[in-house]
Amino acid sequence: MKAEIYRIIVGTNRTGSNSAKVGNGYLKALKEKGLDAQMVTMEGLSLDPSSVAFKEFQENHLRQATKFIFLLPEYNGSYPGVFKSMIDISDIKTCWPGKKALLVGIATGKGGNIRGLEHVTGVLNYLKVFVHPNRLPISAVDKLMDATGEITDPTTLKLIEQQIEEFIYF
Repeated sequence: MKAEIYRIIVGTNRTGSNSAKVGNGYLKALKEKGLDAQMVTMEGLSLDPSSVAFKEFQENHLRQATKFIFLLPEYNGSYPGVFKSMIDISDIKTCWPGKKALLVGIATGKGGNIRGLEHVTGVLNYLKVFVHPNRLPISAVDKLMDATGEITDPTTLKLIEQQIEEFIYF
């Protein structure tokens, strides 16, 4: 069995986002398990498919990954357009089919972006990506973190750990 390559992709281009803060926790958890993982954000990502920067992003993060963890904040009842644009301009035949994805919704409101997770699940299914059924909607994320941006809520930490453990064996 080949080693899995994990990419945590923060689905927003906002600087200092709560999604990136949550992503740091996922990255730390994967690294503690000795897994090959990197986190990338959409901050400053060129959405010009012919740009060197996007080609490098596609090669180093989309094509190389075998498993994705997508952290998707709620934008207007769904997920960010920048994330959808990234998918749309990627080479869908070489970046997505047969890969696996874990979805995390991030919101300061009550829903945890559950609607956005449903929307992106449909897109990923179309791209032939296997979506893990344990999609975690994190609600009121700003109240679950300490001043440094780390999640400190014991229940949420337990749910994240459970989700990661399941995804490792997915």
